[in-house]
Amino acid sequence: MELKTRQIEIVEAAGRLLTQKGINGLTIKNLAKEMHFSESAIYRHFESKEEIIIALLRYLADTIDHRLRSMSLSGKTDVDLKNLFDEQFLFFSEHHHFVVAVFSDGLMEESVSINKAIESLIGIMTRQLTAIVSEGQKTGQIRDDMATEHLIQIILGTYKLQMFKWRLAVFTFNLPAEGSQLIDTILRLIKK
Repeated sequence: MELKTRQIEIVEAAGRLLTQKGINGLTIKNLAKEMHFSESAIYRHFESKEEIIIALLRYLADTIDHRLRSMSLSGKTDVDLKNLFDEQFLFFSEHHHFVVAVFSDGLMEESVSINKAIESLIGIMTRQLTAIVSEGQKTGQIRDDMATEHLIQIILGTYKLQMFKWRLAVFTFNLPAEGSQLIDTILRLIKK
């Protein structure tokens, strides 16, 4: 999704509002106030709140997809998984206004289009993880007595819980450091 500079600014402001005030706090009026714009200026870039949320989710999905695809894989599952999550934790520590998209707090009730954008975002992480974990299972680095899909669900669930704890702590602890330790623990559980 190709967004113009001003649209990216609006999307980032929307992420901040979602993180601070939740879905009900994200209104065109609040967004205009956050950006020191008129409401009509917001409408010149987006037709609705729904379109802004979809743009936020797609922008985040494209950003994550680009970063993860550009990672070079070593062929060592533990190293590759660690690098993938270190990259994610670092990204969100620098852009915590996007963390709401990890939980989709209240977003799923908004519309079918938003749900599809959320599914796309989840799909990107799932595809990346599946490639690494299934290769690790084939090469004997990861336990193969469990279905790949189940391992992915455990890993993503743990990741989501870590992000949730960080958000509840109002982003006060060192996410990359604590996240890295958590991934080390997961690796001890799933490695052969």
